[in-house]
Amino acid sequence: MDKIKELREKTGAGIMDAKKALEEANGDMAKAMDIIKAKGILKAESKADREVRSGRVYCYTHGGGSAAAMVEVACETDFVAKTPEFETLCKEIAMQIVSMDPKTVEELMKQDYIRDGSKTMDALVKELSGKTGENIRVTRFARFKLGVE
Repeated sequence: MDKIKELREKTGAGIMDAKKALEEANGDMAKAMDIIKAKGILKAESKADREVRSGRVYCYTHGGGSAAAMVEVACETDFVAKTPEFETLCKEIAMQIVSMDPKTVEELMKQDYIRDGSKTMDALVKELSGKTGENIRVTRFARFKLGVE
């Protein structure tokens, strides 16, 4: 039970999903986390066609105001849009935009995540989508930087 609780705290998975993952991984916490993450991504892909009518516009300013990004991240309900996890995702996406200067949403989603090169921005979004059970999508963004680039 302690391992199930720990896995749930680390991943946000439900009790049964955590139990099944631990059983499948023969009690190995790292393997169980990988299983949960993989299933979360699969859950996210199955929700990709659902409408997104809520979300958040998030603004991030970097370097004392020398660069900024504004990003619109959409989800299905305002309940999810108001969670700390959703706000954190918005911030991470905006920071990625400031740092890596993608030109389109498609390019952004294919980029390696600046904090963890082992995953793409698309995988980062799908992780939260799997956790919340909602379709989450980056719909548009703008990037600003002082001076000529």
